[in-house]
Order: sequence, then structure tokens, then C-alpha cells
Amino acid sequence: MAPYEALYARRCRSPIGSFEVGEAGLIGPDLVHQTMEKMKVIQERLKLAQNRQKSYTNVRRRDLEFEVDDWVYLKVSPMKGVMRFCKKGKFSPRYIGPYKISNRVDIGIKDSLSYKEIPVQILDRQVCKLRTKEVASVKFLWRNQFVEEATWEAEEDMKKRYPHLFEPRNIPD
Repeated sequence: MAPYEALYARRCRSPIGSFEVGEAGLIGPDLVHQTMEKMKVIQERLKLAQNRQKSYTNVRRRDLEFEVDDWVYLKVSPMKGVMRFCKKGKFSPRYIGPYKISNRVDIGIKDSLSYKEIPVQILDRQVCKLRTKEVASVKFLWRNQFVEEATWEAEEDMKKRYPHLFEPRNIPD
């Protein structure tokens, strides 16, 4: 049932007006009262549907309990975008770790459940020649990622952020 039909108990005739030709619309407190009653009915039905769906979901869930000195993996996935089955690459869901559970909470994960990706190594370097200039790019291997998922980044930006990686012994020939 369309929302319009739920509120007004009839189908909408046109996008311009919802009233029949020659029909006088309700005016004043009667219209407000009827609308409020219909909204209550709709809210009750939505609440029933939510409770029913919640009961289906809660059957499959189980609480996990960990103790100090257990090893765990954390599942991370992108915040934006559509998740697809067997998607591979930089933005695919993955498990990071293992992390050992300890009494202190100092593993680098923030309250927002995000973590900072840190470059580990420079794998390759290339220079793209455009019409009027040359752009240098560097291929970085990131922590908690495989070599296949390394990304090309602008060299000058990365030199500003991570100058220690550009020491002569770290750059491939």
C-alpha cells in the first residue's frame, strides 16, 4: 500500500491534487485528528514489523567472549560503497591482526573503530610524461595488505608525509 493510500484511504488521482472534482476537502481540526490517528496506526504496524524482523535476526546471533592473552583478528571493511561477493582489492573487507588481548587498550584502533594505514615499503617508482610536465609516482606496500593490493601514490605528497621511506636505501632502482 502506498503511503498516500495509507493516510487518505484512497488512491491519488494526479500529482497536482488529491481531491475529486467538486469534492470539498476536510478543513480544520477534523483533518488534523484523522491524520494523527492514521499516523498512529502506521507507526504501530511499523513497530510490529521491526520486532518481527529483530526476532529473526537475534536467533542467529551469539555473544563472543574473550579472555586476556587470547589472539583475535579484527574484521575491517570500507565505510562507503556497495559490498560485493568475492570483491578483491584495496577496498575489500579483510581481517587484520592477529592481536593479543591484553589488559591495556593500546592497539591503535580509535573509538570510531578506524585505524591509520601505514606504508611499510616502496615497491616501485615510475614517471608519467604529460604534455608539459612529468609526474612521479611511487608504489607503496601498506601495513596489513598484500603485495597485490599496493597502490600508486604521488611521490611529492608521500615525501612530505613519510620522509623516512625516501632514504637512499629504501628506494628501488
